[in-house]
Amino acid sequence: MAVPPTILQVLPALDSGGVERGAVEIAEAIAAAGWRPLVASEGGRLAEGLGEAHVTLPLAAKAPWAIWRNARRLAEVARKEGVSLIHARSRAPAWAALGAARRLGVPFVTTYHGTYNEGFPGKRFYNSVMASGDRIIAISRFIAEHLIRIHGIHPDRVRLIPRGVDPARFDPGTVPAARVMAMRAGWRVPEGAKLLLLPARLSRWKGQEVLVDALVHLPEAHAVLAGDAQGRQGLVASLLERAAALGVAERLHVAGHVTDMPAALAAADVVIHASTEPEAFGRTVIEAQAMARPVIAADLGGPRETVRHGATGWLVPPGDPAALAQAVREVLALPPAARAAIGAAARAGVPTLAAMQEATLAVYRELLPGR
Repeated sequence: MAVPPTILQVLPALDSGGVERGAVEIAEAIAAAGWRPLVASEGGRLAEGLGEAHVTLPLAAKAPWAIWRNARRLAEVARKEGVSLIHARSRAPAWAALGAARRLGVPFVTTYHGTYNEGFPGKRFYNSVMASGDRIIAISRFIAEHLIRIHGIHPDRVRLIPRGVDPARFDPGTVPAARVMAMRAGWRVPEGAKLLLLPARLSRWKGQEVLVDALVHLPEAHAVLAGDAQGRQGLVASLLERAAALGVAERLHVAGHVTDMPAALAAADVVIHASTEPEAFGRTVIEAQAMARPVIAADLGGPRETVRHGATGWLVPPGDPAALAQAVREVLALPPAARAAIGAAARAGVPTLAAMQEATLAVYRELLPGR
């Protein structure tokens, strides 16, 4: 191929979250390789950084007629822009993207980002589009085994590519103390208080309530919930009401979306992952590990692959506030040198952004003639 390929990624929106950030990171890798990136979505706070590489389309729509229209729109965009390959990252956009790819005869890649609920008839079929790619990227061994088992596809079509962290951005040595102090002050955490940070969008299965309940057993600690509520103000109110009922409201801080995550993680004495359902990967876990912070994670899903209990972090039973509180006490009781050694081991073992980007480009090369 004499002309550099154009790679189109599709997803619902570009506000926040691992799926969205992954799309931006791969767009950057495509451009760095001398290829041309395009990302189609409804837009959001991350779209601005893509500039002309972003195409605004109503891809969050799930109605069958809307998906049909989006397939036509994507095919028009792809034909006009000379798209060489389409990469889908979410189900409704993936159905539209599959239609566009088949119309144009271009390769189709999917990234399987979650276990996807099958709570009502027809849902497995709806989910199956994420297993329909010419290549399917699984973001963890847990997800690879799940999609092969659920959809019965041949493992030869699956490529295991863990999410990656940029160790230059998430580097404890490059975050000045002033940024850390400003972060704690902005959260109104008292000087000298032990700070427990749960970085995740606010959602019931992300386990924020588990941490609130654990605070009852940790009278010296403050907890910060750092993540976008995404309109779930009822959940925010519920968490605050529960904290008040338990007498821990003054030690609970709902921070909302945090832009400076390296400083937020550096400000924490312990970083908590408390999901009550299996996490497909757990990007915030590896970001905390890259910052050499003590990490306590729920013992299910993707974090089992990045947290080695007692070596690079700690695992606790999911949904168990007492067990979480006990683990926090054990971590805080360790001598500083022991905590530092575990933090250093965690940082040394994190999967990197560069590896994720190169592995994804390798998938594209498999499907592009002459690449």
